[in-house]
Amino acid sequence: MTTPTLKSLLNSLDGALHVTNGGKLKVKDEAKLRATIDALAEKSAFGQGDEQGTARWLIWEAALALGIVPSSIHELYIARGRGDAPTNFTVPAMNLRAMTFECARAVFRAAAAANVGAMIFEIARSEMSYTSQRPAEYTASVLAAAIKEGYRGPVFIQGDHCQVNHKKYVQNPDAEVQAVKDLIAECLAAGFYNIDIDTSTLVDIDKPTISEQQVDNTKRCAEITAHIRDLEPKGVTVSVGGEIGEVGGRNSTEAELRAFIDGYNADLLTHTVKGKKKRGGPTGISKISIQTGTSHGGTVLPDGTIAQVAVDFDTLKRLSFVARKEYGLAGAVQHGASTLPETAFGKFSECEACEVHLATNFQNMLYDRLPDDLRGEIYDWLKVNAADERKPSDTEDQFFYKSRKKAIGPFKAKVWGLPADKKAEIVGAWETQFKFLFERLNIGNTKEIADKNTTLVMVHKKLADFGVQDKAAEDVEGLAD
Repeated sequence: MTTPTLKSLLNSLDGALHVTNGGKLKVKDEAKLRATIDALAEKSAFGQGDEQGTARWLIWEAALALGIVPSSIHELYIARGRGDAPTNFTVPAMNLRAMTFECARAVFRAAAAANVGAMIFEIARSEMSYTSQRPAEYTASVLAAAIKEGYRGPVFIQGDHCQVNHKKYVQNPDAEVQAVKDLIAECLAAGFYNIDIDTSTLVDIDKPTISEQQVDNTKRCAEITAHIRDLEPKGVTVSVGGEIGEVGGRNSTEAELRAFIDGYNADLLTHTVKGKKKRGGPTGISKISIQTGTSHGGTVLPDGTIAQVAVDFDTLKRLSFVARKEYGLAGAVQHGASTLPETAFGKFSECEACEVHLATNFQNMLYDRLPDDLRGEIYDWLKVNAADERKPSDTEDQFFYKSRKKAIGPFKAKVWGLPADKKAEIVGAWETQFKFLFERLNIGNTKEIADKNTTLVMVHKKLADFGVQDKAAEDVEGLAD
């Protein structure tokens, strides 16, 4: 069982972990592990040869040994839909694009301060590419952060916007759907037990009726749901989300929600689970994403500031109510919210939205605090490597704001290696923001309810399960964040 790399990494942990002859990992000294886990997280992100896979296996098994368990939020969401869990809080789904280990540490510290358990770590198909973070690395960073901060209990990790690219779908529908299925298989293997299917790109508003407009959306969403049920680990019911309209488009309606869910439920009946028919078909979605006036990243003005938007909170509240009362779902999900005014965040829990997705502002906070020389180096890189993304009407501020996410992967190592004082400044700002968001979204004291409504399933893995090399970045042009 003990390979030279495994032996070397175990030695670097100062005796914190032990692997038995049978391949079982035991935590011998948690204090030493918390003191040395940073090195494992770094090996997971930047290790050479089999260092990455070995570091990820050690993190995964050490987390399980400590009661830190990748989990599905499905049970909590369905309890909410039944009326057995409160509806007065909104779960933040946080896309951590850069310095993920340190950023997740800030999340866990903020959570500990407010006794928070209902929170999701996520990364989208597009982000995996431009941030150079495949699912296995992302999970390892989050779990290592949980170990570092002494967290216990379920950790909800989500594949955000597992999205069908419309342009590629038109050229070859089955191939593009298979690409999404392959991505989801990779996510599930990495412990992403929460998946947001986004086939909303297939909605055809030129069709005469709302039901007809949603046909391809419901059909492909049901197909991908069945794929998830075939692959999910024994004992785990992956939380699956559907989407009825693209973020950034026109606002969703009650009629669209009903058309999607009714069509989706009917389509599910045509699918099997692990080759067998199941009464009622495969287990379906637990939440529904809608459009209420936001856009991913916000709309940047010529001076680099973000335009104010009017979120349709009435629609969010009404559709959340319908999703719960008529279909037993947790409610409606809000995307593209992180750049909204601070006064808006308290309204999500007031409207009983079940989940809100937050991403771009965490990235903005990083760029605002980078050393001037590194930011300048990144912007010079963008002028060359992202020049084709610049519209003739874009000011320099608009161009950099819209394109700088593409530099996160190429500059990942430099950002990871920032001086300690600069890193502390960035992480401190993040932690303050997480505390603010957790208070406004009313998720304080949700640890007990999350624990109560989550079945912890220990999915142990072998070292060989982490031996597969990370997949190369794909063309994600046109995909949502």
